[in-house]
Amino acid sequence: MNKVHKNYTAYFLFVVPAMLLYITFYLVPLFNSLQYSVTSWNGITQPVYNGLENFQKALDDEKFWIAFKNNIYFVAFSVFIQVPIIVLVSVLVSGVRRFLDFYKVTVFLPSVLSTAAIAIIWQFIYAPDAGLINQLLREIGLESWAKIWLGDKATATLSILITNAWQWTGFYIVLVLAAIFAISKEMLEAGEMDGAVGWRKAWYLTIPLIRPVIIVVMLLSITGAMKALDIVLIMTKGGPFGSSEVMATYMYKQAYQLGDFGYANAIAIIITIFTAILAGIFHLISKRTKEVEH
Repeated sequence: MNKVHKNYTAYFLFVVPAMLLYITFYLVPLFNSLQYSVTSWNGITQPVYNGLENFQKALDDEKFWIAFKNNIYFVAFSVFIQVPIIVLVSVLVSGVRRFLDFYKVTVFLPSVLSTAAIAIIWQFIYAPDAGLINQLLREIGLESWAKIWLGDKATATLSILITNAWQWTGFYIVLVLAAIFAISKEMLEAGEMDGAVGWRKAWYLTIPLIRPVIIVVMLLSITGAMKALDIVLIMTKGGPFGSSEVMATYMYKQAYQLGDFGYANAIAIIITIFTAILAGIFHLISKRTKEVEH
């Protein structure tokens, strides 16, 4: 190992290719986007520098703020509803002795399907007449609750949130389950001897021990929520009347439907900055919480 540390050729072979890939596929596109965000550009003619006009346009754009608000809903839903459900289901499944592999495969299955397939399946479930949800509501006498789920401004975003959570919850459950099964039996047995059984064992022993994985799951959920694009485009196209629009779909429409690539790049930069701020705040909170616990 020491020979490898002193071998500069080994450093060159392992580090340089990764750095080249990082620069080519991350830094160069990021700086290109930053460059075009301060221009007026239709994607064909020569870009014209216009300063911070695109960013000012975003601040004054009511539709952009609706998209921004929906991204906040995505993040809040992921952190405060989806992650607790993931931890709860993981703890329950970890206590199962029979058919454990069956449960793991069942919850993981939606994660291997494409987003397009998931979105189309749930479009059928939300369908006004033949959809599963409305049919169930009619069967149990709650016909007045039946709605045009994806065509109603009040329920369109929530319907997408549930679909998105259904797709990715299984993936995160498998991660948390792996962390639970990695806890040593001796530690669990010691906790049980001290009276930690049932939910007390889960609350005071299991969850604190898998805290690092839960933090990773929360961070992945936040970044995933900020990247939401395809599922919104397929299920509602941002409608009705832009009520389910998110920043990524609004950016996409500005670029590829309206041909305003300068404004689209400015929105992309705002998404990047906002995601970095959220990740930074989350990192500070988790770090502060860890310091208090110690």
